[in-house]
Amino acid sequence: MQASTPLKREATPVRELISAEGFAAITATVIDNNQELDQTTAEQIVEEALKFVITCATCPEERLRPSRVVDEGWHALILHTSTYAELCRSLGRFVHHTPERPDPTRHSPDELHRTQIMIVKAGYEVERTLWRAPTDGRVPVAAQCEHTPKSCASCFDGGGNGDGKHN
Repeated sequence: MQASTPLKREATPVRELISAEGFAAITATVIDNNQELDQTTAEQIVEEALKFVITCATCPEERLRPSRVVDEGWHALILHTSTYAELCRSLGRFVHHTPERPDPTRHSPDELHRTQIMIVKAGYEVERTLWRAPTDGRVPVAAQCEHTPKSCASCFDGGGNGDGKHN
């Protein structure tokens, strides 16, 4: 008898992909920029940002975008350049962030939904309260827009291993 193949793969817990110190520092950055957030919500935002970056790195052919709230976590993660570069290096791709001017009309519910599906396929659960439309203010954050990584449908700018060089 053969063992059945699971429908979704087992994913490494996101907090294990960066150091505990790095996670705490990134969470502190989210709180510093959004002082009305509690510790638990800030940690959830960082976890969702990590899931997003992991999914972008592993699914470069998909057009993915973070919610406005998750983008706040991605911004904080990127500010911690050593941690971010090491994460991307471990994922095999550097996920670039290309800023866009705030424009709620650019919101694509289909892209947000597809992103959540791809995160689940990558083996993670989605904290749906953090994946709402940009006009939803239930989780107040400083980020005012959603970003699509440069060159999406690929979630990276020509590849690379996180060292900033593209071979």
